[in-house]
Amino acid sequence: MNWLPLLHRTNDVKFIIFGGGQVAQRKVQTLLKFDCDITLVSPQLDTRLQALVDQNRITYLNAAAQQEHVLASHRIVAATNDATINQQIATWAKALACPVSIADDPQNSDFIFPAIIDRNPVTIAISSASESPALTRYLRNQLDAAIPTRIPQLAMFVSGLRKAIRSTVDGSEQRQRIWRKLMSSAMPNLVLAGKEDQAKQVADSVIAEKSQSGEVFLVGAGPGDPELLTLKAVRLIQQADVVFYDRLVSPAILEYCIAKAEMHYVGKAMADHAVPQEGINQLLVDHARLGKTVLRLKGGDPFIFGRGGEEIEQLAEDGIPFQVVPGITAASGCSSYAGIPLTHRDYAQSVRFVTGHLKDGTANLPWNELIHPQQTLVIYMGLTGIAHISKELIAHGMSGDTAIALVEKGTLPEQKVYTSTLNDIAEVIANNDISAPTLTIIGDVVNLHKKLNWQ
Repeated sequence: MNWLPLLHRTNDVKFIIFGGGQVAQRKVQTLLKFDCDITLVSPQLDTRLQALVDQNRITYLNAAAQQEHVLASHRIVAATNDATINQQIATWAKALACPVSIADDPQNSDFIFPAIIDRNPVTIAISSASESPALTRYLRNQLDAAIPTRIPQLAMFVSGLRKAIRSTVDGSEQRQRIWRKLMSSAMPNLVLAGKEDQAKQVADSVIAEKSQSGEVFLVGAGPGDPELLTLKAVRLIQQADVVFYDRLVSPAILEYCIAKAEMHYVGKAMADHAVPQEGINQLLVDHARLGKTVLRLKGGDPFIFGRGGEEIEQLAEDGIPFQVVPGITAASGCSSYAGIPLTHRDYAQSVRFVTGHLKDGTANLPWNELIHPQQTLVIYMGLTGIAHISKELIAHGMSGDTAIALVEKGTLPEQKVYTSTLNDIAEVIANNDISAPTLTIIGDVVNLHKKLNWQ
């Protein structure tokens, strides 16, 4: 990124704007919102600009641009309808080391004008580095519609709590923890609903608690696509002081973590455990006891082959507060993105999830229970052992012609889907460089892939 968004005080900032048309008018209107001192230089004026001059809201100099109009103590905006004149103004400004913004020329500008959402005292700026004004306007409109109109009231309410927290809560980490609890409590919604008395009661209760213990968020990160995260997952991810994540969490999801968060990889692969499960359990407890907000980020859903139950069992035994946020499990995400419905009135009335993880070269599965008509079988972690699993299924009565799909890196841009039969799947694997994570789907529903595939 080449543009760093900064917020500046404007009560002593002076601007000279060259131009009298629509572009200059837009710049003037933006700056007036922030009570800037504005001088406009142009031989002609837009009717809206003339009205502002008549109201004495801006200073007007009726003249063509000249070098003497550029003052070193001002910020310069070149917004005429002549690119050559704009470049000349920029040259004069740079000779005096004046910051300059050139209309339609961000590459040679020192500053640019973002789209602004004004909810005083809350200000949100959006920019595409002038590459796509249409996109900037679109994003501004989307965000503007999503931000409650009572955000200013919430900002003032929160500001009023700062003194109480500073005077009653010792230590910056403890204060940060209180703030996180406040902002995740019912308090913000009560203020936004106009129920500030009730909001004050909630806030007083949280502040008075002053718990020394941190909290653990056990969050399902879904199958990979960051847009499949739940809203609650995103909110809690952005609150964490410490993050423990596994190998199935995509880099795009990790970007939601705050910059100062401690990041710890605790992923597991076959015969390669970065940290044993018992060690992970204890790490969660230890960091929470330090008063930190701890995020355990797991691919898919924490309670579907994710050993989440073991982790919160340890937390419960040690008296550590925790929250669990479900995620879209790989079976749902990968099958949907592959165009393979797990159930279908004509093909499958039930679905079964099993793990294909091999131990000593075998998979200890209830084979007879898996051989069932009109049932979809989904196998997690089965890529390495799929040849063995296919042989066992056939040996226990499943037809060798049963359709099977391997969904590699499901929901991600690199997703690939390989379809075959139980008889031939070993050959497909041998002839293709297929890597984990790969989900296996077995059953007649796989035959719908070619028809329903939308990726």
